[in-house]
Amino acid sequence: MAACDTDKERASAFASRVYSSPEEMMDHEALDFVDIVTPPATHLSLVRLAISRGIPAICQKPMAANEEEAALLVEACGSSGIAVMIHENWRWQPWYRKVHEAIAAGSIGRPITYWMRTVRADGAGSEPYAAQPYFRSMPRLLIYETLVHHLDTARFLFGDLASVYALARRRNPVIAGEDQALLALRHSGGVDGCISGHRFLDASPAEPVMGEAVFEGEDGVLTVLPNGDVHRNGVLFWKNDVMKGYRGDSVYAAQRHFLDCLERGAPFETGVAEYYKSFRAAEAAYESIASGCAISF
Repeated sequence: MAACDTDKERASAFASRVYSSPEEMMDHEALDFVDIVTPPATHLSLVRLAISRGIPAICQKPMAANEEEAALLVEACGSSGIAVMIHENWRWQPWYRKVHEAIAAGSIGRPITYWMRTVRADGAGSEPYAAQPYFRSMPRLLIYETLVHHLDTARFLFGDLASVYALARRRNPVIAGEDQALLALRHSGGVDGCISGHRFLDASPAEPVMGEAVFEGEDGVLTVLPNGDVHRNGVLFWKNDVMKGYRGDSVYAAQRHFLDCLERGAPFETGVAEYYKSFRAAEAAYESIASGCAISF
């Protein structure tokens, strides 16, 4: 395994063969794939570099710095035929996989509506987001960085979106972007939903869901509790016992999916063209905030 970072010492924590230039690494190593974990503004150039060498890639979200670059990324990957997946792990959290299975099996009948809420108490004070201080200077924050997870999960559960209406505000004046938002969504298949979030309160318990969710159908309701348990009509339906890894070991599950699809030559759930729809939904939320109107697809 090889690693590349502008700081070679930092790269050496992950691999014995280290580089400060991605071009040098890709030209000197026989790579099965590359894992791109750099800031969004670098994603387009690094993915282009990988596919120019014929190397598959898994690339962190946010997919790109803006919609123009995201569209160029889709175009580049589509014309290359090289497998590229966006690392979106939220839909791989086991409680959402269980909800997906239950809805598909008819557990709540025909879905009507849903509500997904995410909260975390790290956005207050003069030095918020201590674990990720670069959040403070981002001109777009909560929707771009966090609620895009929930937009993608909603698409995973209920299909493509037909429209988005969004409200947002900045509560903490020391940051540049929004830290509270409310999104009203309409899916093409007839389901309506709401996604809300802020960074001033921890759910109880705080881990691992970072919030909670409710999914209503004509025959019942599924509720995801903050601890990851899923209830159906108020009765325990699935007990969460996945305590290792990140939020239900969802990072491992996403990476396992990437490797499995590479081995089988199968499409990724969050391939670049497919995940662009989730990225576009987040962009539409900002368009809605600016215009005061719902944005239709």
